[in-house]
Amino acid sequence: MRHSITLAIVASLLLPADASAAGFEGRVRGADGAPVEGAMVTFRHGDPSHEITVYSGPDGRYLTPQLAAAPSYSVRVRRIGWRDLERHDLVPGTGGALDLALERETDPASVAGQLPANRWWALVLEKVDDPAQREELVRQCTYCHQQGNWATRMLRPEEQWQKVLHLMARMGAGLSTEMRERIPTLFNEAYDLATAVPRLTRGMHEPDFAPPPDPAVHTAVIEEWAVGHRASMQHDLVVHHDGRIYSVDMMQDKLYRLDPRVPGGERRSFDVPRGDLPLGGVFGGGGATPAPPNTNAHVGPHSLQVDPQGGIWITLALGNQIARFDTGTEEWTILPLEEGYYPHTLRIDPRGRIWYTVAASNHVGVHDPATGTHDWIRLPAPTWGQAVAMRMLPFFLWLNRTFDLSDAAAAGEGVQAPIPYGIDIAPDGTVWISQLNAHRLGRIDPDSFDVEMIDTPFTGPRRLRFDSRGNLWIPGFSSSLLARFDPETREFKTYPLPIEPLGTETPYALNVDRRTDTVWICGTNSDTLIRFEPDSERFTVYPLPTRVTYTREIDFDEDGGVWTSNSNMPTWQIEGAIPKLLRLDPGAGAPMGTLAALPAARGD
Repeated sequence: MRHSITLAIVASLLLPADASAAGFEGRVRGADGAPVEGAMVTFRHGDPSHEITVYSGPDGRYLTPQLAAAPSYSVRVRRIGWRDLERHDLVPGTGGALDLALERETDPASVAGQLPANRWWALVLEKVDDPAQREELVRQCTYCHQQGNWATRMLRPEEQWQKVLHLMARMGAGLSTEMRERIPTLFNEAYDLATAVPRLTRGMHEPDFAPPPDPAVHTAVIEEWAVGHRASMQHDLVVHHDGRIYSVDMMQDKLYRLDPRVPGGERRSFDVPRGDLPLGGVFGGGGATPAPPNTNAHVGPHSLQVDPQGGIWITLALGNQIARFDTGTEEWTILPLEEGYYPHTLRIDPRGRIWYTVAASNHVGVHDPATGTHDWIRLPAPTWGQAVAMRMLPFFLWLNRTFDLSDAAAAGEGVQAPIPYGIDIAPDGTVWISQLNAHRLGRIDPDSFDVEMIDTPFTGPRRLRFDSRGNLWIPGFSSSLLARFDPETREFKTYPLPIEPLGTETPYALNVDRRTDTVWICGTNSDTLIRFEPDSERFTVYPLPTRVTYTREIDFDEDGGVWTSNSNMPTWQIEGAIPKLLRLDPGAGAPMGTLAALPAARGD
């Protein structure tokens, strides 16, 4: 008894002074009293909002961590096949167990509307027999947003489709003439509710129509923090050494900082210097500015990493610059590119050098802050025409600033850029990149800058990462798979992603937690995060609570939390119309029991 009292006192002393010592627990049941397994139970408070989601177990039981003190919480319960349940004005620790009763959804159209985007996207893909056209469609039409979500499956007349294709081309998603001609009919037929709903809801009353997640998911906790507004795009994030999270708002030229240790999450934003750059940056000033209508982007911050001194290095894609933000003085250093266009993904090597892909002009840049030197490495292009086009890019940009080339951009054809995309540093110090459109990897010697290119046996390699053993893990964006590459043997091994229907996932990025070499993959088109354990070759799929969650970069905190951002563009397609930063705590597989069985949520 004495030990129990002592533990209780110690636990209370460990809580923040303004935090509640309670959370919510109860059971989720159907109208017949039967437990509902795998329901996502989300508690929300604050403005901007902070949300915590837990999952119900086989007996319907759910259990939250300790929650921050707040005047009240609202709760939403979500499970495919049941109607969403919402309740408001709830206070943790009062009124005993909070049991929640769901009603079955009997309307097929409503059930179809609950399904993630990839399930609808499958209806389009099955109509495209040619593998090359299918790959082109996936790679270009899911480039920066989900395809198949509620907004993208709208039926449109021909003239509206031409506007959509025009905007796609301005944003760099060029399609062949044949695909541009096919898309209006293809999409309108596939997304016609009269045929789509019966297809998607066949067997909706059967137990295996929408099975519960893997039992390992039951102890997971997801936290989401709203950051920015409906015209924002939280592109990438990074976990700082001090535990705070930094993210970049590409459409509003801002750097955000979230402190999850503060109850509810303390948010602060910093303006990224723009100088005298016009809207659209170095790509602006003409009719083909590569930015959506509601943007306020002059420099377009894109990718970011923390250096050994705690500074934040950022690629400014539209401004054609890289920048460093000193987190102590909150001052900026801006370095313009002397060669190449559109700095993209950034990594830092063991010597402190800044390496980054330069997507539009097929370069890789490297800056050494210690010496002040800056070099650019031109990558080999797959074809002569691409090589010439990349060298002509400065001339094309001058033409765009001088003349209205929007009609030319809308044509959407011409030479397709190879697009160096992902980049990472191997344990031996070599630098590896992916060429997204060329379906190749590149190896760069860190001293001589010699380049070797390697074809991938799959399409669409995007943001890649090394594990602690020297294996390179690669997401196949347009091939819906995970690949492992051994730089020593030059052997690939591929794993289809377990998202049904197979082949409908579009994994934007992945990262490897080098403490365990566990691989985490973006379920970009299915509202999921996917864990892969290499030793057992086992996947675990974690459903995410916000519909239309287009995840990009992934990072980890010291407690094992998995961080990412919801950066669908346009943002207004996201449920709630606000981008979010997201943390998934996979849990330790502890049984549902007492509040002490699960760790407290970060900051609460």
